[in-house]
Amino acid sequence: MPTEASISQPVELRSDTFTKPTMAMRRAMAAAEVGDDVYGEDPTVNRLESRAAEIFGREAALFVPSGSMGNLLAIKTWTQPSNEVICEERAHVNEYEIASMSALAGCFPRAIPAPDGFLSWELIEPQIRTRSIHNSETGLICLENTHNMHGGTVLPQSVIDDVCACAHAARLPVHLDGARIFNAAVASGKSVAEITRPFDSVMFCLSKGLGAPVGSMLVGPREFVEKARIGRKLLGGGMRQAGILAAAGLIALEETPKILHLDHANARYLAEGLAKIPGIAIDPKKVVTNIVIFDVRATGRTAVQFCEELATHRVLAGDTTKYSVRMVTHYDVDRAGIERALGAVEKMLSSRAPAVAAR
Repeated sequence: MPTEASISQPVELRSDTFTKPTMAMRRAMAAAEVGDDVYGEDPTVNRLESRAAEIFGREAALFVPSGSMGNLLAIKTWTQPSNEVICEERAHVNEYEIASMSALAGCFPRAIPAPDGFLSWELIEPQIRTRSIHNSETGLICLENTHNMHGGTVLPQSVIDDVCACAHAARLPVHLDGARIFNAAVASGKSVAEITRPFDSVMFCLSKGLGAPVGSMLVGPREFVEKARIGRKLLGGGMRQAGILAAAGLIALEETPKILHLDHANARYLAEGLAKIPGIAIDPKKVVTNIVIFDVRATGRTAVQFCEELATHRVLAGDTTKYSVRMVTHYDVDRAGIERALGAVEKMLSSRAPAVAAR
């Protein structure tokens, strides 16, 4: 049964970045052994980097403040200014990292629309540009798994293997924005090492569904990671006694993947409930991880109107396009919270549509 305190709190479905650190994380943070990480002397950060590299079957790993910084470092390390980065049109590196690849790495995104975010070699190959006095040269291919803006879709392994093999034959590196790669691993029944083996580098987040308060990891070859470490300092990302944060990251890395399946089950339950509500358009079968994106056009509301009105019912969601709303499940929202969210949407839509209807 939900407690009175839990009912008084909003149901937070805007993102899994809103997770709070667990008590185990807080205890580990309080007891963390620390040093100066810029000097490579923080033992807890060193353990986190070593463990992340081991789990992903890589030579080395780098602890960074954010996933956006991790992706930017990968782009800066693999490319030269004026290069192009091939990515899916709605990729996080293209839409949600404030053009950092252009502003700070001097690269241009070559964005390609792909069904469900599955950027295949068939779509990539025609967009590759070789060195020319007229054109910018392709320097990197970036894939995303799970794909955020396509509803947490999981890239088929056949697509990953084919893209990486063909890219390497063309002497192009491939980076993975694996912010939620552990969700992909749980959904596919494979290890993160198996899923990501063909990639040259991988970024993954500790601070999303894994629940750590801060931080992401960049893994890859030792030489690549050492260059990225210099790039991290250049960007102002050198941290001192960062073991306090890394301690929570270690707990997140070891413990939270074991319960991600509950987030996936709650997301599917949420999608199935939404599909039964008149005015909501969603295919629950496409919800395979913890992201639920649905169309509200038929409710007579824009996504912004929908989210603002829903917030008055103490349920928080986010708009992604004019008529698309995103809800993200995580360990701080249990099945009772999902029931509350569905009840709030039903109650809201049973009332009259807004005076200014969506056009």
